[in-house]
Amino acid sequence: MSLVTLDQIQAPVVAELKQFDAHFRGAMKTRVLLLDTIMQYIVKRKGKQIRPLFVLLSANLCGGIKPETYRGAALVELLHTATLVHDDVVDDADQRRGFFSVNALWKNKIAVLVGDFLLSRGLLMSLEHDDFRLLKIVSNAVRLMSEGELLQIEKARKLNVDEPVYFDIIRQKTASLIASCCEVGAASASSDIEMAERMRLFGEKVGIAFQIKDDLFDYGSADVGKPLGIDIKEKKMTLPLIHVLNKASWTERRQIISVVKNYNTHPVKVRWLIDYVIGNGGMEYKCNNMFKRRMRY
Repeated sequence: MSLVTLDQIQAPVVAELKQFDAHFRGAMKTRVLLLDTIMQYIVKRKGKQIRPLFVLLSANLCGGIKPETYRGAALVELLHTATLVHDDVVDDADQRRGFFSVNALWKNKIAVLVGDFLLSRGLLMSLEHDDFRLLKIVSNAVRLMSEGELLQIEKARKLNVDEPVYFDIIRQKTASLIASCCEVGAASASSDIEMAERMRLFGEKVGIAFQIKDDLFDYGSADVGKPLGIDIKEKKMTLPLIHVLNKASWTERRQIISVVKNYNTHPVKVRWLIDYVIGNGGMEYKCNNMFKRRMRY
């Protein structure tokens, strides 16, 4: 079975994506020279715009793309970009998508203010056009993302994450934004509340599957732009690790927890843990779990 390419997915809305790009660039304009320079830097290094794509495709499916759809897509992308800028400050990250991060080039204080500016632009754009329903959807997603991140940090301190907590974390911190994209697209195209809710649930399942797949890369060898073992370094309890912990003997469990807590930056010990997870069925378990959940929904 051949994989579907991004170009094929974009094909139904390729013209609309170009129109969205103009909306997004316009929303980021400012008269402050320093801020405008940073905005141009961000725009030139934008990612694949997966989230606006979800908005446009959902609207196309639910009645057609309207002016509100472009504003909804721009709102999502502005708030998402704001969270990325703030995340790089929190994580002290020097790179984003293979380029220097905003905080690496302009320092933390400016980066925080840039994130605040992006957040405010999205909010004001919605208020100026009375897009209250769209704003409510995206604001709720941002709340869930924040709660999910904090829940993950709380659990990382004690390493007491089980499967229900793991899925609660990824539902909030990752899936909620994809869910809001699909719901925003549907809400911008139609007043059918039931349809918007169905699209939200669809987006949530896609977001969960995306995060599960992303977590697998921590134990793989493929070059996907994500460093090997980064989740272990950040003390994130992902599904393969949770599975082997549940199966491990008392001695092995202590050894695993010791690596995650105390030696998560030690290359040899992290490599041992990766090999242990792979050798004890963590990868197969996660793939099977993802398949079962997809079938369930």
